[in-house]
Amino acid sequence: MRRGAPGFKVDGLPYGARVYINNQVLLPASLVRLLNMVHVRYVDMVVQHKGDKIELRGVKLLKTRHTDSRQFTIPKEIRDKFGIRPGDKIVIVEIRKSFI
Repeated sequence: MRRGAPGFKVDGLPYGARVYINNQVLLPASLVRLLNMVHVRYVDMVVQHKGDKIELRGVKLLKTRHTDSRQFTIPKEIRDKFGIRPGDKIVIVEIRKSFI
């Protein structure tokens, strides 16, 4: 039996998320399980911000101890180039396992 709060119910991609104050983005546990990425450490992804499609390669998924949710940090060069700030909304269009 599962414990804890019910969390976000996500049924697939694309998934809209907000950039946190520490420039990280949350991937809810339901999305991680749906994409079968519970034990994946690095991913390649495509995100969309204000109409720009941005491809991120070799993104490290940060893990907490007691949940399947993950967070990732948007690299500083990407944030500066596309003007991504804390509180901005991004859309995660595609996620796939990285082979780095």
